[in-house]
Amino acid sequence: MTGPVTDAAFRDVAHDPALLEQLLVSLGLVRPGEVQAVTPLTGGVSSTILRVQLPDRAVCVKQALPKLKVAKDWHAPTSRVFAEMDWLKAAHAIVPDQVPQVIAEDRTHGVFVMEFLDGLTTWKDLLLQGEVDVGVGQAVARALVRVHAATAGDAAVAQRFDHDATFYALRLEPYLVETARVHADLAERLLALVHRTQATHLALVHGDVSPKNIMLSARGPILLDAECAWYGDPAFDLAFLLNHALLKGAHRPQDVQRFDALYGAIAGAYLAGVDWEPRERFEQRCAELLPALLLARIDGKSPVEYLADPARVRVRQGARALLAEAPATLAALMQRWQQHRA
Repeated sequence: MTGPVTDAAFRDVAHDPALLEQLLVSLGLVRPGEVQAVTPLTGGVSSTILRVQLPDRAVCVKQALPKLKVAKDWHAPTSRVFAEMDWLKAAHAIVPDQVPQVIAEDRTHGVFVMEFLDGLTTWKDLLLQGEVDVGVGQAVARALVRVHAATAGDAAVAQRFDHDATFYALRLEPYLVETARVHADLAERLLALVHRTQATHLALVHGDVSPKNIMLSARGPILLDAECAWYGDPAFDLAFLLNHALLKGAHRPQDVQRFDALYGAIAGAYLAGVDWEPRERFEQRCAELLPALLLARIDGKSPVEYLADPARVRVRQGARALLAEAPATLAALMQRWQQHRA
């Protein structure tokens, strides 16, 4: 192999069947002519994801795209696919039931292959239907905090996931910096959060702990899509996850009490496992990040697609108020959110 693919030389395996077969042959997964079927999988905006049927099993082939499939102009380096692959390997060693196994990789073409988990349900789909199981949230939170605790203070992991530039390109710029452009009166506060997050390097962060990236299986929730993986602030992961409980509660006001309970269950299960720093310090960073991420899902480069305009206005107003108030705990933040929502 000659080295990782450059974005200029990028070839999408979804539109090049010969290249896909060539890669699978070179990785020792098939012989020529043995690929039986290739099915594109949907749900993400940043990658080509394929289900490939081999003679003995199905596998998932993933390749990062140089330009994300969103309305605003958003580019990111394709090398991020290996941040995800490395996160899957590291996390699988800690919580094997909650992370799929990586089978093979081709760094020349920016592709990796992992086990395909068939017949699973996306947690997002259930939440959008109002099916709220706090036990799933607790299981996700416990798996997440185990990964954070196991990697906290690990110099080797920190070196392997030294992805500050990629995390900025995929998360801080499109979420918080873009939102600061839209809300100029809050720019100082939002950019201060960017700078603090950039400077905090404590544990291995997934970076996209969203219900769309969590599949439900008999062995529990399965975490996927760690393209934003970075050695940084674990408070970002918890805030990112809790954000979805608030957003989906705004989407389904008839089920809002159940989403509030989900928020509390996730926060409680996660905070019980924080042992790498004082819990109060961690929780304050999370509580300060959360309203910024909430506002970013309205006015950043990746707005949630399921909120109607009246709900978007309410979320925007509530998030702006919470940014100004800066609650120090997650419970206080929820209390203030409920008051703004009333």
